Amino acid sequence: MRLPARQGDQLRIGVAITIPEPYGPLLQAARGRFGDPAAPFIPPHITLLGPTVLEPSDLEEVERHLTAAASRHRPFVVHLRGTGTFRPVSPVVFVQVVDGIASCEALEREVRTGPLEQSLNFYYHPHVTVAHEVPEPDLDRAFEELVDFEATFVVSAFHSYEHCDDEVWRPVREYPLTGAVSSGSGAPARRAGSTATSPPRPRTPTGDAAQDASRALDS
Repeated sequence: MRLPARQGDQLRIGVAITIPEPYGPLLQAARGRFGDPAAPFIPPHITLLGPTVLEPSDLEEVERHLTAAASRHRPFVVHLRGTGTFRPVSPVVFVQVVDGIASCEALEREVRTGPLEQSLNFYYHPHVTVAHEVPEPDLDRAFEELVDFEATFVVSAFHSYEHCDDEVWRPVREYPLTGAVSSGSGAPARRAGSTATSPPRPRTPTGDAAQDASRALDS
């Protein structure tokens, strides 16, 4: 897993939308079944900012920035359905975001400004990783077992995470969405695991873009 190095008392953080119950625990358990050793250490999530190293003195400014970013967006609906993969470029299988993509993109753009400004060399592709760097048969099993997975939920906040010395990514602060900007839909919630006719799949990066787009809290 590629994580930026930290020195001394530096912090390694990330920002993500946490997948709520009951869906998060279901996906985390599935990741464990697929043999991914990272499963106990990473809550299922949609990344808004990948692993980033901060000086402790910068944390207060970052928290103010994230609070302001959250205040400019209101809750929106995310709909997860089916599976996708970054293979053969990157050994990742994920659950796809099929609704709420534009809202995730808007949040990601705003989070990645100010004290968290950083350039990207890839197309941001919101997704929920369910298998990463495991043998090909396990990647195949993840892709096939979750192909009918479906869940819809309201995103009312995002979290900052810290990567601790025990290798666990832990949410450390919640940032409620309280603003007036939203591009989510009002689709009703559905039960996880239900089946339905799949819509056209969202655009999936290829080549070098796929390698970079797989960057998340766990990559």
